[in-house]
Amino acid sequence: MAEEEEGKGRGFRVEDKRRFVPTSGEPRPPENSPDQPQETISPKVDESSEAQRPDIPPRSSIPPPSEISFSSFILGLTTQALIYMGEIPPAPGHPIQTDLSSAQQMIDILSILKQKTAGNLDTGEEAMLGNALFDLRIRYVDLVKKSRETTQEKGKS
Repeated sequence: MAEEEEGKGRGFRVEDKRRFVPTSGEPRPPENSPDQPQETISPKVDESSEAQRPDIPPRSSIPPPSEISFSSFILGLTTQALIYMGEIPPAPGHPIQTDLSSAQQMIDILSILKQKTAGNLDTGEEAMLGNALFDLRIRYVDLVKKSRETTQEKGKS
């Protein structure tokens, strides 16, 4: 009970139960006595393994995350809608896919944002959101028309 009260608020305790000492590789004594100091293990980062994996950039080349603004948030949602519409690929080297229901959902989310933020945006943010919505809606309507025409043509033949 005293151990529980003593350990409260400090998180958790990690106990190494491996049969060998990680630093030297020699066998560990069968039981660690309470008077023996516990060995602390610090994680080692094998930087050579990172260099061998071309799909993972080295840590030094990953830029720190930038602060998000309302404009960058709108830009992200707009980009996601364009990906769903098949206007841009989801990632370099990946095929373009179209998901009109998800595109419609992203447009609806942007529309809700416009309604809920009315009167709280500066003129630049308001113009950006309005222009993005207008452009996405026009593109969406064109895609739906093309999709229906393609479906009708397939039905005739």
